[in-house]
Amino acid sequence: AESEVSAEPHTEMKSLLILSWLLCVRAEGTHESIQVLGCSASDGVDMYGLDAEELEYIDFKKKEAVDAQPKFVDHVEHTGFYQQAVANLENCKQNLRNKHVPCVCADVPHSTIYPRDDVQLDVENHLICHVSGFFPAPVSVYWTRNNQNVTEGTSINTPYPSKDGTFTQISTLKFTPQQGDIYSCTVQHPALEQPLTRVWDVEQDQPGIGPAVFCGLGLTVGLLGVATGTFFLIKGNECS
Repeated sequence: AESEVSAEPHTEMKSLLILSWLLCVRAEGTHESIQVLGCSASDGVDMYGLDAEELEYIDFKKKEAVDAQPKFVDHVEHTGFYQQAVANLENCKQNLRNKHVPCVCADVPHSTIYPRDDVQLDVENHLICHVSGFFPAPVSVYWTRNNQNVTEGTSINTPYPSKDGTFTQISTLKFTPQQGDIYSCTVQHPALEQPLTRVWDVEQDQPGIGPAVFCGLGLTVGLLGVATGTFFLIKGNECS
């Protein structure tokens, strides 16, 4: 079951990472490619996508390009992507220093939380926190289990742009359902007056005794009826 509550932030809001964005869309036949660039004074984002799928992004802290494509597809390689991303990052930071940052209005994020697979107790699963409709990017997502912060087994993808100019991000939490556990994902974003929290709890229907009792009672009454009928039948035959 999912519900929405208001909650205080679990940790202090981090400074906004993306201060400026550059979107490049190119149509090639039936395909559409997109590149998203962004930066702050200390960090940056550079992501390349194709047909609404994230293909590759830059991890500036590890100084490498990360392939985000599934293993079962033919991978598209971009030679020199990291070197070009470093140059883009420097240009973006230069624009920030020169205050060449467009003034934009913020859009409030919407979120929902749901399990990836059908829930079975003691069987590993993934909770998904889907955040959409926000601008600028990114959002921060925090997870809890029974009101305790959880960081192990969590992940979040690079913000992906929608056609309406807003962004979508998905955070996941690996978990093993236990009866009665309560999970939450809390979204923080500058457009929110307070953090947005969605709650999901583990509810598995347990076998009830009601149907068994009624079935047992019905069977007993039925047997008593058969026995009574047989008794009177025998007595009637004796009298005749």
